[in-house]
Amino acid sequence: MKKILIIGSTGLLGKPVTKALITAGFELTLLVRSTDLATELFPTTKIIKGDINNRADIETAMQGQDAVFLNLSVKQTEKPNEFHPEGEGLDSILTVAQKLKIKRIAYLSSLVHLYQGMNDFDWWVFRIKQEAVQKIKNSGIVYTIFYPSIFMESIIHQSKQGSMIALGGKSEYAMYYVAAEDYARQVAKSFEVLKENENRDFVIQGLEAFTQDKAAETFIQHYKKEKLRTMWAPMFVMKIMGKFSQKFDYGYHIVEALNKYPEKFEAQSTWDLLGKPSITLKDFAESL
Repeated sequence: MKKILIIGSTGLLGKPVTKALITAGFELTLLVRSTDLATELFPTTKIIKGDINNRADIETAMQGQDAVFLNLSVKQTEKPNEFHPEGEGLDSILTVAQKLKIKRIAYLSSLVHLYQGMNDFDWWVFRIKQEAVQKIKNSGIVYTIFYPSIFMESIIHQSKQGSMIALGGKSEYAMYYVAAEDYARQVAKSFEVLKENENRDFVIQGLEAFTQDKAAETFIQHYKKEKLRTMWAPMFVMKIMGKFSQKFDYGYHIVEALNKYPEKFEAQSTWDLLGKPSITLKDFAESL
């Protein structure tokens, strides 16, 4: 299995996976909306311009591929009644994959979406993610699904607001922060070691567990680019702001889930097969 189509290669989590697969020697095709950005990032890789909102584009990109890697997401600004890459987009991808007899679908899910249904929590974004997993498993295509804990990159790209690290509510459970680079190496390894007809679910977790406030404290201590401090917001304030902004509504729900999901260590079998992570939160902060 050498030819892999990547959908979602230029984003925060797609880039390291694409780089890791290139390093591992796979022959990649990238389906992208912006060829300029993709060419700048991956100048020697085959790039096809298209959109998963267009089934013909998907079919063009998927021709001759052995496998497909999906890095899809629900953006913070999306609304429930709009087109969703993980909803209608995934439907089209699976239909084409079945038609072209794709051998494997690999998909980035999340660990925290399993909070859906706990403590009466119900969010349309997590419903889409749950449905996506079931659609893939019911498609008849061999699958690999990755369930990562929170990424270290979320601190710098989402929580960091100017010179502050924004926190909301109380983090009740520690989470195993993982670096995207470690996750990417595990994705590449999975394509090397899994048997042709082997379906697998992999929990992706890092070396150390932190509550969000402790993670922010550790990051600030070792981040050398500028002096940072934490900023805390009560959940009720975030909930009120969410009534006026789709982005804040997303933030309220994801922070509530992250604060309350009872994460436990489940990645040993992943480490045994795909390799143990090597990047600590201290390493990550110092590298920026």
